Amino acid sequence: MLKAKNLLFLLALLVVPFISGCDDDDPEPENEEETITTVALTLTPTTAGSDVVVMTFTDLDADGPLPPATTQSGDLTANTTYTGAITFSDASDPTDIEDITLEISDEDDEHQVFYQTDAGLNMTFAYNDSDDDNNPIGLLTNVTTGDASSGNLTVTLRHEPNKTATGVAIDNPAPAGGETDIEVVFGVTF
Repeated sequence: MLKAKNLLFLLALLVVPFISGCDDDDPEPENEEETITTVALTLTPTTAGSDVVVMTFTDLDADGPLPPATTQSGDLTANTTYTGAITFSDASDPTDIEDITLEISDEDDEHQVFYQTDAGLNMTFAYNDSDDDNNPIGLLTNVTTGDASSGNLTVTLRHEPNKTATGVAIDNPAPAGGETDIEVVFGVTF
């Protein structure tokens, strides 16, 4: 009988590590940061007579040796109202271009786009979309140009910002915190 007890004891010792090794509380993997190689801001005039303007930032080799490029099709017009739509994509593999905008839209409570202009650039932005908590996203905007001017427009996509922090505004991402997914600068003249 003693041998049976020893055998049961040994079996119990072998089973315990397997039971304690099965842990359903393993942490979930973090949301891996996306690679964004292309940003396109499309500004469509709300009245006839002005060009649709597309500002594009491209950096296909990310941190590689090639410098990023910015282009603009069409000309902005002074004292005009536009609707803005911005897209983000990963074209690092030209055979498999990924639309990151869809992921941002799906995770809209975790993202916010900011638009900052130099003091000399007469261009203002207002949010035209919101998440389920009625906080801004920034994929869609209303844009107004004032008198003729030139300067830089900085577009920043933040991941997990505090959208309700004091002082957060479309042109002030600093109080929002979070992580910058991408920040691009367009030279603008109208």
